[in-house]
Amino acid sequence: MAPIPIILDCDPGHDDALAIALALARPELRVEAITTVAGNAPLDRTTRNALRVLALLGRPDVPVAAGADRPILRDPWVPVAVHGESGLDGADLPEPLTDVQPWTAVELQTSILRAATEPVTIVATGPLTNIGLLLRTAPDLADRIAGIWLMGGSLEEGNTTPTAEFNAWSDPEAGAIVFGSGIPIRMAGLNITHQALVLPDDVARLDGIGNHAGRVFADLMRFFGVHHLDRYGWDGPPIHDAVAVAWLVRPDLIEGRSLNIRVDTSDGPDRGRTIGTEPVGAEAPANAEVGIRVDRERLMDLMVQAVATYP
Repeated sequence: MAPIPIILDCDPGHDDALAIALALARPELRVEAITTVAGNAPLDRTTRNALRVLALLGRPDVPVAAGADRPILRDPWVPVAVHGESGLDGADLPEPLTDVQPWTAVELQTSILRAATEPVTIVATGPLTNIGLLLRTAPDLADRIAGIWLMGGSLEEGNTTPTAEFNAWSDPEAGAIVFGSGIPIRMAGLNITHQALVLPDDVARLDGIGNHAGRVFADLMRFFGVHHLDRYGWDGPPIHDAVAVAWLVRPDLIEGRSLNIRVDTSDGPDRGRTIGTEPVGAEAPANAEVGIRVDRERLMDLMVQAVATYP
């Protein structure tokens, strides 16, 4: 089968870096562009991090465009303690080999969708600001989007507030636009990504590949793991964003459930909460396939295989 064309919208980010590596390694996918958004770090840093990851992977040919530097309506907040000041602390990544594109993320996304000969899948692993803006500024392109595979939200606890996951909490208005779009959605929320831990044996496997990329990703996971050990007592960090990419590449790794997802856009304590309920006819139709379980061991095999393809 021909590769699936995708746009990867992200906020690198340790787990975004692995998502990029997986997307570029798999023959099932063709990455048309990477677009960046403020999230794990301010926009200038997430954009620079995307370019640095591409330099590490030997793929400076992939165009990168910078998007929204803040949510649609709200003030930005950066979780510095999780990803470090750069947004990608903990390893020695190379300097970018190319510059960011001279147009915005939404402009590049729009151009790709209009020129495409088949619908394009969007994989969104950061706050949904760019995708919300795309759907608002170019609603005629919705039928050019094959689906949106996203990392965000949760059916259970949050990681930014007791009920809200970071990406959904960062821009709930954009999330409401996306879930109300009618476009097919696959949601990899915390309830599934917290199952996808990179344990010490997995870090050792990355280190043991023997290539530079493997050593860098092992170092990144060690740094990322410190926060999760301190906060949760876990032996390794979750690779949230790579789960969304893996679901597109290997659907058999994920068990999902069709639900109606509503995003709380209030200013109350549940701001950013993704509320999943059983579909009820036209008034609350199924608008997302929501991940429930992931095969962690096979996911780690997929990640190690991907990293092994790089220098």
